[in-house]
Amino acid sequence: MSMIAEFTLYQLILIALIFVWTGFVRSGLGFGGAALGLPFMLYLNNQPIYWLPIIGTHLLFFSSLTISTQLRQVDWRYLSRSALWIIPAALVGVFGLLNLPNRWLLNFIYAVTLIYGGIWIFNLAIKSNTVWLDKIFLVLGGYIAGTSLTGAPLMVAVFARNVTKEKLRNTLFVLWFVLVAIKMSTFAILGVDLQLATALLLLPLGAVGHVVGLRFHQRILQNDLLFKRMLGVVLVVVSGIGLWNLS
Repeated sequence: MSMIAEFTLYQLILIALIFVWTGFVRSGLGFGGAALGLPFMLYLNNQPIYWLPIIGTHLLFFSSLTISTQLRQVDWRYLSRSALWIIPAALVGVFGLLNLPNRWLLNFIYAVTLIYGGIWIFNLAIKSNTVWLDKIFLVLGGYIAGTSLTGAPLMVAVFARNVTKEKLRNTLFVLWFVLVAIKMSTFAILGVDLQLATALLLLPLGAVGHVVGLRFHQRILQNDLLFKRMLGVVLVVVSGIGLWNLS
């Protein structure tokens, strides 16, 4: 695993911009920091296990800041019900991350991101209309989150149908906190390097993006379609190049 000091100056600048971006997306949309940041990070170091502990540390920190004063605005009832489907699938995904070949993981991450990008470009909303489809999305989202922390869009589709708009973002932040806490604990138990020094070094950059994202949250929601289409184009290009390089 490369340490942060082994990157070139040019790469360090790109890493700084990526972590500002992930912080902005995470607080601006309420989800997607990993899904919209990890594909860029893998261009600089193609080992997901290097970046995921860093992303996880940031998510734990910023999600706890966001929800610490808004716990009453969380739908605990639906969160506990959905966790019965999400958490076991996420644990399976974590063990897949640690045991599957790196090339397979890269193909999986880029393919999932490519699908998300296409959905956003063509405004093909991920929707769940039945209880059983809800459970399928929760299990798939949990597995993808366990493998790469990019399962948010599937789970958001379910939570958006079952949680009021006023409580949605805070409920999702609690979910992300629980999932990442489980993932990080599993990493620690199995001896994975958590890259804590690197995570702390990059924390101020994530904080800049987080603050900007909070200020632009309402504006992003008001221009949700345009914002997601722009993101979709970027994701399709980045993921397409990533898959091409792996072929």
